[in-house]
Amino acid sequence: MIQSLRPGTPDRLGATLTADGVNFAVFSAHATGIDLCLFDGDREERLPLQARTGDIWHGLLPGAGAGLAYGFRAHGPWAPHDGHLFNPAKLLIDPYARALNRRIVWHADMGGSLPDGSQSPVDSAPVVPRSLVMPEPVASTPPHGAPRLIYEAHVRGLTERLEAVPEALRGRYAALAHPAVVAHLQGLGVSHLELLPIAAFIDDKHVCERGLTNYWGYQPIAQFAPEPRFQSDGTDLAGAIRALAVAGIGTILDVVFNHSGEGDLSGPTLCYRGLDNRSYYRLGADGVPVNDAGTGNTLNLAHPMVLRLVLDALRHWAALGVAGFRFDLAVTLLRDGSQFLDAVRADPVLSRLILIAEPWDIGPDGYRLGRFPRPFLEWNDRYRDDVRRFWRGDGLPADLARRLAGSAELFDRPGRSAAASVNYLAAHDGFTLRDVVSYNSRHNAANAEENRDGHHDNCSDNMGQEGPTADPVRAAARMWRVRAMLATLFLSQGTPMLPAGDEGGRSQNGNNNAYAQDNATSWLDWAGADRDLAAFVARLAALRAAHPALRQDAFLHGDRGADGRRDLIWRLPTGREPTATDWMQPGTWPLGMELGASGGHPGLFAVFNAGPDHDILLPEGRWQWMLDSVAPDRPATEVVGQVRVPRQSVQLFVRPDSPAI
Repeated sequence: MIQSLRPGTPDRLGATLTADGVNFAVFSAHATGIDLCLFDGDREERLPLQARTGDIWHGLLPGAGAGLAYGFRAHGPWAPHDGHLFNPAKLLIDPYARALNRRIVWHADMGGSLPDGSQSPVDSAPVVPRSLVMPEPVASTPPHGAPRLIYEAHVRGLTERLEAVPEALRGRYAALAHPAVVAHLQGLGVSHLELLPIAAFIDDKHVCERGLTNYWGYQPIAQFAPEPRFQSDGTDLAGAIRALAVAGIGTILDVVFNHSGEGDLSGPTLCYRGLDNRSYYRLGADGVPVNDAGTGNTLNLAHPMVLRLVLDALRHWAALGVAGFRFDLAVTLLRDGSQFLDAVRADPVLSRLILIAEPWDIGPDGYRLGRFPRPFLEWNDRYRDDVRRFWRGDGLPADLARRLAGSAELFDRPGRSAAASVNYLAAHDGFTLRDVVSYNSRHNAANAEENRDGHHDNCSDNMGQEGPTADPVRAAARMWRVRAMLATLFLSQGTPMLPAGDEGGRSQNGNNNAYAQDNATSWLDWAGADRDLAAFVARLAALRAAHPALRQDAFLHGDRGADGRRDLIWRLPTGREPTATDWMQPGTWPLGMELGASGGHPGLFAVFNAGPDHDILLPEGRWQWMLDSVAPDRPATEVVGQVRVPRQSVQLFVRPDSPAI
C-alpha cells in the first residue's frame, strides 16, 4: 500500500518514535531532494521528504513503529570536482540509525561512480543493510571515578575461545558480562574495560579482496548502531554495559570520528558521501578528500552539523551507561577550525566522562602528545618506546625516569594531573608484550600485503632467536624481561593500560598489525594462558591499589613537603643522587626511585635493573623487600643497608609499616 507522509519536525535527527508514528529527519545542505525508502522484505517504497527546515529534511510516517526497515536516497548534482556526489541509485544508511539489520560488507554495487568517473546507475539496495527504527534506549548511569587500570579488549577476541561462556554467546556483547569474564577482570584489578570500535563498520574493499575481514573495526559507517556481527539478541550491548557497571567496571568505547569507512573516491557510497559529500568531508580544491587519517577521507568536524553528529553520538552512548571514550586519531578532530574540544569540554554530560585522546594523525603538525587540555588523558607512545628501550639495554635512565614520574615534561601544565599520561607497553596496534621479547621483525604475511604493513621499528628484542624458543635459558630471560616491564608499568605515575591477553603471555606470532585477523591469531587463548604471569599482574595491581604514592595526581619534582620530606629522589647504586653526566649513561646500572610518604602511607623505594646482578645501597632505615620480578614468589623480608638485586629485574622495597600484599 502506498503510504503518505506528514510534515513532521526537524527537532531530532534520525528515526524517532512518537505517539503518531515515526518522525524521520536527515541533514543535507546541497541535496535537491531526499527520498525515504521503506522496506518490506525486498519490496521498496519511496516517499519524498517534502518538508525542509533549513538544511534538515523531515517527515512523519503515521502508524509506523519499531522494527521498520528504512533508508534514504538523495538527489542532487553529480559534480565531483565541486565535491558533489549525489546518486539516487545508491541506498543510504541513516547516519543516526540506532540499529542495522545486518553487517556491512563491501560490494562493487555500492560504488557511486564508474571507473571513468561517471555516475554509476547500479541500484545498491540489494547489498546495503537496512536502517531499523528502534525504541528509545533505557538510560543508565555509569560508575564514576578515575580509571585505575584500563583493559583494552576486542569483543570477539576476548571471549571467542573462553569455554566457560556458552558457545552461542562467545564473541558477542552478552559474553562481556559473563561471570567468568567479570571475575577475570576483577581479579586483575581492572576498573575500566576499553572496547575496540563497536559502532557499525564495514568489511572494506581491500580486506574483502584478500579473503579477509575487518577485525579491529576502524572503518565506521553508522555511529549510533552497535556492530551487528557481535549481536545475539539486539539489546545485549546495553545489558552488558549495565552488568559490568554493577560489578564496578566501567566501559570505555574506542570511537572513530576522524574518518568513515567510505574511504577515498573509489570507495562505496553508503551514507555521508551520498547525503552531502561536500558538508560531511574535508575536501581539497579538486574535490578529492583530504587524507590526514591515512584511510582515504577525513570527516569535517568544522561543519556544525557534522560536529553535532559526533556530539549526539557521544551522548547516545553515554545514555547507555558508557563511562568514557578513547578518540582514535584525535588530532584530526581539531583541524580546519573545528570546535570539537571546546564543545566536549563545555558539555555538562560529556565533560564528566573519561576522555582519552590518541594525540596524533599523519597530517601537518600531526604529533601533539601532551597538548590536549584537561579533562583529556592521552595515549603516551613515548612511555611505550622508552620503557622498551630501557629494558632492551639501549635506553637512557633519564628517559625511564621521565616516564616513571608521569612524563611531566609533556603533561605538567596548569589544570592537568599525572594521571593524564595513559601508560602502555603494548596495545592492539603493534606487538603483544610477549612478542616484544620474541621478535625483532614484523611477520605480517597473513595480512596479504607482502609484509609491508605495520610498524617497522618496534623497540623489540628477540634475545638471539626469532620467534618461540625451546631453550629454557632464553625462555627464562624473556619472562624476566616481561615481568620487569609489567612491574615498571604498575610502578609508574599515570594511568596504566593493559591490552587483553598480555597478562597471560599472548602472542600473535610476530604479527604487529592484526587488523584483519579475525581468527586464533587475535583471539585470546584462555586454555594456554600463563596463569602464573596473570597472578603476577594481579599482585602488581594490588600493590598499586594499596599504595597511594604510586598513583598521585600531583607531578613529582623532588620538592619538599610541609614535613620537610622530598616527594621523589633518584638514586644510584651507591645511594647518591645522579648527576647530569650520570643521566646520560646507558641504562646498565640500577636506577633507584624513592617516593616519599603519601596520604599517611609509608614511602617506597623501587629499583630498575636492566643490567647484570648488582649491589645497591638502600636509603637509610629499615625496609621490607616486597617485590622481586625475577622471583615473584619470594616472601617479604626485612632488609637494611646493602642488598644484591638480580639482572633484568624490578625490586620494590616498602617501609615496614606498609600494608601487606
